[in-house]
Amino acid sequence: MSENEIKAQTLAKLFGGALKHCPPDRVLTEVLPLETAKISSISFLANPKYVAVASESSAGLILIGPNTDLGEQPVLVVKTPYWAFAQCTAKLHPEPMPEFSYSAVHPTVSVGLDCSIAPMTATIGARTAIGNRVIIHPGVHIAEDCIIGDDCEIYSGVVIYRKTRIGDRVRIHANSVLGADGYGYALNEGRHSKVPQVGWVEIADDVEIGACTTIDRGALGPTRVGPGTKIDNLCQIAHNVQVGSHCLIVSQTGISGSTTLGDYVTMAGKVGTAGHIHIGSRSIISGNSMVAKDVPDGSHLSGYLARPHKEWMESQAAVNRLPKILKSLKDKIDKT
Repeated sequence: MSENEIKAQTLAKLFGGALKHCPPDRVLTEVLPLETAKISSISFLANPKYVAVASESSAGLILIGPNTDLGEQPVLVVKTPYWAFAQCTAKLHPEPMPEFSYSAVHPTVSVGLDCSIAPMTATIGARTAIGNRVIIHPGVHIAEDCIIGDDCEIYSGVVIYRKTRIGDRVRIHANSVLGADGYGYALNEGRHSKVPQVGWVEIADDVEIGACTTIDRGALGPTRVGPGTKIDNLCQIAHNVQVGSHCLIVSQTGISGSTTLGDYVTMAGKVGTAGHIHIGSRSIISGNSMVAKDVPDGSHLSGYLARPHKEWMESQAAVNRLPKILKSLKDKIDKT
């Protein structure tokens, strides 16, 4: 069996799932959407909105959750279909290894085994250490005294400033910047004078950073992003922010200086925060919210300024009822 194909029974063993209406030796070679899947395709159903589509799909195997029934369709029942789908995609559609030949690497740089560094256009500064199996695409600049862990991939246009420390299995997408100066100025005699930013950035293992995201160095000490955290495109993380483990930070979110996030925090799109506040673990901040004060663990906040989600929804519902209330009042006044 080739590297880019897998049998249904192998997937069942891999995910600890149960096959139904599918031959165990069915060979699957690709991952496709329900609408376009074929007998050789794996697809998945995680949203009940698409049950009708899944029921008509021609997929050779559909990954479903334990509470889903697709009749006679060939399915693999797993605990988390979307996660299983991601593993299948990585197996059957691996990204090709780039083929690079030469780059501008300082002679003091330490490069690990089986690395691929883009020719001519990638630059790596003095005393930087690159781990094993690292891929550095064209146009990347890594400055002095950085540490890059094993199995990282850094896409074109990324700039990594001095002293940045990156763990293992980190992926940084195009044109992101790690370690630029934090936004610090002191007003003196009518002029804003720059406060030197002498800290650094630390990115833990298994972090993914989207395109055009910026993570500033600390003024003193590190700005940190914890293990397993996933950051979307166009986010800003300011100096000395401390992000916990397995957080989700969605596009156009801005986190102000010295803010701390606990673990498993979700910040939806266009969230903003004040500086020097703490957002507790497993909290959810809804899109377009502004957080101005500390947030307890397990909170769900919405609005501008952000407040408890239920309170925000009630206030919005009240606003929507105002026209009817005003009309009712006017009718009563007209009758008197």
